[in-house]
Amino acid sequence: MDYEYVLLLEGKDDDSVFFHLLNHYQILENLIKRKKKDGFSEIIKHLDVELDASGLERLGIVVDADVDLSARWQSLRNKLITYGYTDVPNAPRPEGTMIQESDRPVVGVWIMPNNVHSGMLEDFIRTLVPAGDLLWNRAETCVNEIPEPERRFSVASKAHIHTWLAWQEEPGTLMGAAINKRYLNADALPAQQLMGWIRRLFDL
Repeated sequence: MDYEYVLLLEGKDDDSVFFHLLNHYQILENLIKRKKKDGFSEIIKHLDVELDASGLERLGIVVDADVDLSARWQSLRNKLITYGYTDVPNAPRPEGTMIQESDRPVVGVWIMPNNVHSGMLEDFIRTLVPAGDLLWNRAETCVNEIPEPERRFSVASKAHIHTWLAWQEEPGTLMGAAINKRYLNADALPAQQLMGWIRRLFDL
């Protein structure tokens, strides 16, 4: 089946988060085909195939900035220029980027967490933790007090959010499901901004 609207995601966690956010914002699932990839490298590797897919009108790309937002953006920018997009900005737009080119699909890019700072999906999810949540401070403190030699994790933001999730009514709830269970606030401004980009990109 050909899809007019496609959203490329780095993996299953991103897919679950978007599934629940789209549902919360009443964006019908059958309007947008979500495609899980195996990380940024696979998205870049197969981007030409996705752009040339039959029937494609609009393509969204969601990736983590990781430690260097500028480098991540430049990788995407170079690829899009190679594939015929001439008006690609030098930096991602804070509100989410949209790129239009005659006779090519419209392309949108969102770099987690917010198109401005380095980070990843977990940093975005942290912004959905309800304001004033006392367990969040405890989770951060708990993780931060682990001595470096004893740490088995490399990314503190991941340890923070998953520690916090482990202390909810149903311990170990995944990030996407935590939206559905309302542990996370899907109406927080960062979520509104992300879904606003989705609506603009897919003309909803």
